[in-house]
Amino acid sequence: MNELIKMVADRTGVGDDKAKTAVDTVVGYLKQKLPQPISGQIDQVVGGGSGSGGGLGGAIGDVMGETRK
Repeated sequence: MNELIKMVADRTGVGDDKAKTAVDTVVGYLKQKLPQPISGQIDQVVGGGSGSGGGLGGAIGDVMGETRK
């Protein structure tokens, strides 16, 4: 999740504390609104769990046009 917080802070110019609040808010919202099989995996993905190699931060970077290193 630190990768995602850093990405939000860098892109918006806000401090890490505000970026963390924003990320926590969005993650909480998604977990509430998505069906249980998906929402149950959010913490794993945000934490950089298995998958495409980058967790949610990497996936958001892909959507925003960033390339993975």
